[in-house]
Amino acid sequence: MTRLLGRACLGACWSAVSIGMAVAQTAAQPYPSKVIRIVIPYGAGAGPDVVARTIGEKMAVALGQNIVYDNRGGAGGALGTALVAKAPADGYTLLLNLGSYAAYPFFIKNLSYDPHKDLIPVTLMARNVGYVMVVNPSLPARSIRELVALAKAHPRKLNYADAGLGSVSQMAAELFAYVSGTKLTSVHYTGVPAMLTDVISGQVEIGFPAAPSVLPFMGSSRLRVLAITAEKRWKKMPDVPTVAEAGVKGYKYDGWYGLWFPAGTPAACLARIHSEVVKALADPVVKQRFDDQGLYGVGSTAQEFQKVIDDEFALNQKLTTVMGIVPQ
Repeated sequence: MTRLLGRACLGACWSAVSIGMAVAQTAAQPYPSKVIRIVIPYGAGAGPDVVARTIGEKMAVALGQNIVYDNRGGAGGALGTALVAKAPADGYTLLLNLGSYAAYPFFIKNLSYDPHKDLIPVTLMARNVGYVMVVNPSLPARSIRELVALAKAHPRKLNYADAGLGSVSQMAAELFAYVSGTKLTSVHYTGVPAMLTDVISGQVEIGFPAAPSVLPFMGSSRLRVLAITAEKRWKKMPDVPTVAEAGVKGYKYDGWYGLWFPAGTPAACLARIHSEVVKALADPVVKQRFDDQGLYGVGSTAQEFQKVIDDEFALNQKLTTVMGIVPQ
């Protein structure tokens, strides 16, 4: 009887040890140990979607886990952003968004999350080469100086097309109006293709589309390209001056793409994802794809990215105050 009890106790002890070892092994599993989701708050094929999939292909191999892309459009990107803000802070849900992230509070009343507290920056992944200021050829302005003079002579009579309320194309246009001392009127569209179509057809006079979307129209009679919004010229449009070169001193505007985690995500997860993004950005295939899209990789630290976000918030606050925007 004693031997039987001893064997039973020994068996129970070994079972307890085995369970403990299994729990410890599970807890010690290296990150990541399951599928990672990247939420893209825009439709498939949009700029953020292209960036996510280009980087994600390389990251998935390095991480040894699949990456799924969750396109959650709506409210100009705010719906998908809110989804990540409320997700578990376990390192398995990421947000990939662009500069519009820093405009939501100024256009949308009662956001369901706090952009300053509910999400933490991982890295500034990429910047674009700028947006291109284009006009319909029927407009009697062949240069930025002529356009500024025309706009000043006819306040709010000239319309610009943007990709939606609070979009980067709207903020690029409003910054131009602010720095040049002109007053323009916005016409909102649901995306760049519709916006560009109506500038070409003459429904609106001015547009600020991303530079690569204008390449097919260079040298044609359908669209007049006046300047690029970035600090320097783009190599694929060497004859197109910057807005500053063309006469509006102090003007500079470009777009960017970044990654965020829900606040509270372990630092080790942030460090691993940041490391793999930086490695992916150095890959020649990624560099070429980015170049084709008018982008260049950055891979900043979280602290550097936070400074970019803060600066964008400050700029948007100033512009929306001038615009008289009241969050709706």
